[in-house]
Amino acid sequence: MSFNDILNITLMQGFAGLSLFSVLLLMGLGLAVIFGQMGVINMAHGEFMTIGAYTVFLGSTLTETFAPGLMQAYFPLAIVAAFLFAFIAGWLTEWALIRHLYKRPLDTLLATWGLSLAIQQVFRTFVGPKEVSPTLPDWLMGSWAPVEGLDIPINGMFVMALTLLVTGGLLFAMYRSRWGLRVRATVANRSMANATGINTRMTDRMTFAIGCGIAGVAGAAFTTIGSTGPTSGSLYIVDAFLVVTFGGAASLLGTVASAFGIAQTQSISEFFLTGSMAKVLTLMLVVTILMIRPQGLFAAKVRR
Repeated sequence: MSFNDILNITLMQGFAGLSLFSVLLLMGLGLAVIFGQMGVINMAHGEFMTIGAYTVFLGSTLTETFAPGLMQAYFPLAIVAAFLFAFIAGWLTEWALIRHLYKRPLDTLLATWGLSLAIQQVFRTFVGPKEVSPTLPDWLMGSWAPVEGLDIPINGMFVMALTLLVTGGLLFAMYRSRWGLRVRATVANRSMANATGINTRMTDRMTFAIGCGIAGVAGAAFTTIGSTGPTSGSLYIVDAFLVVTFGGAASLLGTVASAFGIAQTQSISEFFLTGSMAKVLTLMLVVTILMIRPQGLFAAKVRR
């Protein structure tokens, strides 16, 4: 095997890592909003990702059945629908369950874990236990070969572009919108935020729903690189929490850096090791760094 072959394989593995990075980042961003900004441990976060994935599958099935001429255009609309369905589900979850459990982290963890199992059973009952995949439009298929021997999947580039769009939009909303100002004020000092007229209860609900909506977008992105089953979201929940904790619980930029590092380490090491050993190696590196820097890569600045 020549040096160019090794270089091309490494680059392709690195790009595969970017696809994993995109899904982990979208999952991590939703968790960073919910866990980092609100302190809520949402063990059902993976199921909101699955809601987004099943929404794309439903959109694909309905379009293929009733409007096959629109198959090339349904996917962007399905992504928007995935966000909306997950957003509505998150809004209802916060109203019905989470708002009663603030400042009770153990109860929140157990309640959302139970919710996760219940949603998985709903998926099995109404969708089926088998994994499904949507029919992707033709423009998402194939690959781009900038040089001979280096093939970059088009669906991976699309997922990366979608991730950049969502990340930029969330950062803009967090630091340049009235909602972001209210979230940051509530996180800094809830009592003072209430005193200045901010409806912190509504801010909490909106924040939780937006975090779940971003998980729905992660599910839509996931359909381009894998099939979806009732437990697909739960397979990513540990990695997503790892991304948020490693990056710094209250830092969106830390979430980006953490997702990139974890995804690239895991993807490139999978070429040289088995999948299980690659995960072990990644976890060992993360744990070692957290032992040295327990506050994460980007610690939040706290006034004392």
